[in-house]
Amino acid sequence: MRQEEAEGIAREILSALESGRQIEPFSLRRPSFSTRDAYAVTAILRRLREEEGAAQIGRKIGFTNRGIWAEYGVYEPIWGDVYDTTASEVPADGVIRVLHLPEPRIEPEIVLGLADDLHPGMDERDILGALAWVAHGFEIVQSVFPGWRFAAADCIANGGLHGALFVGPRLAIHGRDRDGLFKALPSFSITLHGDGEKVDAGKGANVLDGPLSALKHLAEVLARDDLNPPLRAGELVTTGTLTRAFPVAAGEKWSTTLSGIDLPGLAVTIG
Repeated sequence: MRQEEAEGIAREILSALESGRQIEPFSLRRPSFSTRDAYAVTAILRRLREEEGAAQIGRKIGFTNRGIWAEYGVYEPIWGDVYDTTASEVPADGVIRVLHLPEPRIEPEIVLGLADDLHPGMDERDILGALAWVAHGFEIVQSVFPGWRFAAADCIANGGLHGALFVGPRLAIHGRDRDGLFKALPSFSITLHGDGEKVDAGKGANVLDGPLSALKHLAEVLARDDLNPPLRAGELVTTGTLTRAFPVAAGEKWSTTLSGIDLPGLAVTIG
């Protein structure tokens, strides 16, 4: 793909996100549109958002949950950037404002904060040793493509479907029982509630066999990417939905309960 084509796609994506409008998938317009083409768009989209004043502070990994692959027709993990304008702590009043996003859906996730750079070849214990903190959060994903119909390359070009990230209390890794946390991250369980009713359940292993494994995968993917930067100290990474993703509407209350890990559940209201 020529640079000017990638630039045009990035600008169209940014315009769609800022206006809330939806567009035809690029894979339908350009049958040869590949995931490599899409990651070229990622690099340009990041530049455009930074030119508008946003700061990239981390990544999101999507489609780490193999259980949702058939639902969306995407059969591989993807990633996108997270910005200081899209990530925040869960508000004190629990109200999250996300309805400006196109077709928003909620995903309960594990978020990891990096104390050190990550490199290919690190195993999961090495990666745990490179973390500063772990948290539970809600990612709100979006689709500028109507009806959530797209190819993997479209998802990548659309910022990895990232809309917003709300991070709960951060559990500092320093001084913790690392062996216990290493075992807990793939084995803990989570239940997702909508308006007080259970809507789904999951476990840590749902995201590529565990959040540390998902992070390992991303480090290796980025090592083969000459267009986008590797994972660096200070970044946060949200590792993918532990359950299915669900559409949200004004006034709905969403909450989680976790067991088997020293992290609290979260409760938010869609504002």
